[in-house]
Amino acid sequence: MAQQTPPLVMMLLLCTLSANSSFQPALVLEMAKILLENYCFPENLVGMQEAIQHAINSGEILQISDRKTLAAVLTVGVQGALNDPRLTVSYEPNFVPVMPPMLPSLPVDQLIRLVKNSVKLDILENNVGYLRIDRIIGEETATKLGSLLRDNIWDKVAHTSSLIFDLRYSTAGEQSGVPFIISYFLDSEPIIHIDTVYDRPSNTTRELWTMPSIMAERYGKKKDVIILTSKRTIGAAEAVAYTLKHLKRAIIVGERSAGGSVKVRKIRIAQSEFYITVPVARSVSPITGQSWEVSGVSPTVNVNAKEAVAKAKSLLVMRSAIPKAVQHISDIIGMFYAFTDRVPALLQHLQSTDLFSIVSEEDLAVFLNQELQNVSEDPRLIIKYMQNNAAIVEEDPELYKVPDDPQLLQAMVDTMFKVEILSGNTGYLRFDKFVMLSAVDKFDELMGKKVWEPLKDTNNLIIDLRYNTGGSSTSLALILSYLQDSSQNYNFFTIYDRIQNTTTEHGSLPRITGPTYGSKRGVYVFTSYYTASVGEEFAYLMQSLHRGTVIGEITSGTLMHSKTFQIEETYIAITVPFINFIDNNGECWLGGGVVPDAIVLAEEAVDHIHDIADFHNGLRSLIEETGKLLEKHYAIHEVALKVSSVLLSKWAEGFYWSVVDFESLASQLTADLQDTSGDHRLHIFLCDVEPESIHDVPKIPTAEEVGYIIDALFKIELLPGNVGYLRFDMMADIEVVKAIGPQLIKSVWSKILNTDALIIDMRYNTGGYSTAIPLLCTYFFDTEPLRHLYTVFDRTTTTMTEVMTLSQIRGQRYGSSKDIYILTSHMTGSAAEVFTRTMKDLNRATIIGEPTIGGSLSSGTYQIRDSILYASIPNQVVLSAITGKVWSLAGLEPHVFAQANDALPVAQRIIAARLLKTDKGT
Repeated sequence: MAQQTPPLVMMLLLCTLSANSSFQPALVLEMAKILLENYCFPENLVGMQEAIQHAINSGEILQISDRKTLAAVLTVGVQGALNDPRLTVSYEPNFVPVMPPMLPSLPVDQLIRLVKNSVKLDILENNVGYLRIDRIIGEETATKLGSLLRDNIWDKVAHTSSLIFDLRYSTAGEQSGVPFIISYFLDSEPIIHIDTVYDRPSNTTRELWTMPSIMAERYGKKKDVIILTSKRTIGAAEAVAYTLKHLKRAIIVGERSAGGSVKVRKIRIAQSEFYITVPVARSVSPITGQSWEVSGVSPTVNVNAKEAVAKAKSLLVMRSAIPKAVQHISDIIGMFYAFTDRVPALLQHLQSTDLFSIVSEEDLAVFLNQELQNVSEDPRLIIKYMQNNAAIVEEDPELYKVPDDPQLLQAMVDTMFKVEILSGNTGYLRFDKFVMLSAVDKFDELMGKKVWEPLKDTNNLIIDLRYNTGGSSTSLALILSYLQDSSQNYNFFTIYDRIQNTTTEHGSLPRITGPTYGSKRGVYVFTSYYTASVGEEFAYLMQSLHRGTVIGEITSGTLMHSKTFQIEETYIAITVPFINFIDNNGECWLGGGVVPDAIVLAEEAVDHIHDIADFHNGLRSLIEETGKLLEKHYAIHEVALKVSSVLLSKWAEGFYWSVVDFESLASQLTADLQDTSGDHRLHIFLCDVEPESIHDVPKIPTAEEVGYIIDALFKIELLPGNVGYLRFDMMADIEVVKAIGPQLIKSVWSKILNTDALIIDMRYNTGGYSTAIPLLCTYFFDTEPLRHLYTVFDRTTTTMTEVMTLSQIRGQRYGSSKDIYILTSHMTGSAAEVFTRTMKDLNRATIIGEPTIGGSLSSGTYQIRDSILYASIPNQVVLSAITGKVWSLAGLEPHVFAQANDALPVAQRIIAARLLKTDKGT
């Protein structure tokens, strides 16, 4: 505020009125003094008095002859400057201050008369209490009238079932009476901090708390309380409404309150006839960190004040029905919900859920729906508000029954199935519903002749479910049996029925009359947004059984195997799944729509079938070639043999039917390679042109480029305690290092050589070339003996190479006696990881930070046949110089674990502690 005082003064003082008489600037200075000593936000007044004096001295104050106009101008100025509408300046030459009598000083009979005039109590229908208070009496007055208030008001209210607390006409009161009212509507424990009041004139702060004991029987916190407010509600009544609302103890119905003040004073400005009204105290709620002052209390339910009582009554009726509705919902879940193991948690949650904020049935439905789905993690369990009380219609199972009459059955099969042979010898089968089978044999015989006999010699099969809206799950096993080899038994799915308390497994049928289609040929299931219910189950099973490819649109996500119940005396309905549909992997399908393997517009599905089928015809050769490349180049041969075998097995078992193009094939192959080998470095990717290897011969920098390279790659610093810090984010090739060597020694190495300890920061080093690792390591060991760093086995050349320190290097060595600390992160990989692991393996450095990425020392890139797919295959492994074993692929574990961002300060603390220990030892 102090930085903006000149504009504040302009707002306070400047106007365009002409003047005939002189205005005394002292009036403004006195007003500023009053504000500084009394205004409850003194922090907003910093610099105000100095700014006013500056304005007076500079002649900014204009001449205003009319005193009332001046008062109005000052009011606008001070309100605008401090953004507080409670501040007013008035010109009142005949003002006589009137001090209202203090209530506690009044005789008891007058107090009783005042209370009777300001309090009204009534008991409404259904034992609903109605309490109207137009004046909040203070603590001292309440004590004086203790038994009278208790017997005639509070104890009578306490026995009501719910309460309408009417503060619409409450325009006076004392803040000291607020804690009693708040306490009355709460339990005795715990004691709660409800308000903090700062008084500027005394510069004191007072905290208001609930009372551990009160003079009346408490209403408690379990029964509903609705507070009515209006635009006239002001002062202590606002404090009551605001606090109970934010304690979630009362629902506010009506209009936003006036936004009054804890305490205001009308103060005369010097010896003039001008007065300024100032809020001298302020309230800050510890519950919200804000206040009801100025802004008022916003209602939970906004209605005209005149309509507030009627709204409150209807709201109480609605809320009184909530326990019964919740209990009905609990009963339905307990009786029907298919996930029986989740029922206890759901019922417990329903009983303990806080429903304070519910003000309508729609609120209740939305709230409970969200709560139940969060707890159950089941999108099928749904609670809805049925606004028009629409009739709940359940599908008639008779629609899908197979007739017993042979002629009617034949007519059903003829009209139900549409069979064609398309170009490319592709079979086409369409049916728009799944029938309910009681006797399989008759239906199967007719279906075998109508469907499977014409389709038996096709190369591929389309099953068109774009118009299939469901039916009965009982026919699923029959159709699926035709799509498997008859020599094997399969478990297709399992159904758990909560109502019948039965678990039924549905697998291959032992005898089917028509010719089976088998499991080797491609089956392509067409779906659309209209595909629903059992049609979705079939598409889902074709994916989970790895028997076919789904092409088209995401299915409708229609709820299946559920019952919908109307909650008594409400517009709320609950849909409960009473059957769990469990696939062959033991996973319960929760619906939500089937996502096709190839997402295309439903009407365009036929256009894509031939391309996808042709792609599938070439899959085996691509998968075989991937396995051969692994066997030839992957560093660990026995792992390559295993992975190659698994890839072919997965193809034979149908796991690659979901692959529809090179992109999805690359993703699937990468996942299978990494899962089977445990090596995340194996990777299949797409590339339209042959990718360049990062290990191509590096470019040797020119003399002019050397300085730029050093500045870009290296960062050095001398830390407290003579600790060196070296960071480099890429491992350069040995030839590049040799080329920049002289300048590197001068600009980097010489500046950290004589430090007592060295921190090497590899947190941002993702690797590069490994050729310079021996040279880098050599600087941290003595000349003799040469140290064996690690051994590299190269699968491509089948050679073993021992990597040693070098006998001669440029510049001085750091030596083997001073401490080295290497910082790592999840980004540290490849050659950077090899350097770090070597230093750890040889006990030459303390590693601090996060586990490294586990990147490879060297990978080769190989084209898969003549396709656009390439395989990145690690062709080298590193063996420990100490154990002779292959280094783990999982990455390097640091000695000291720390978040990457914290690794440097952790290293500094460790160094300081070691130096302190060394000093004490000497």
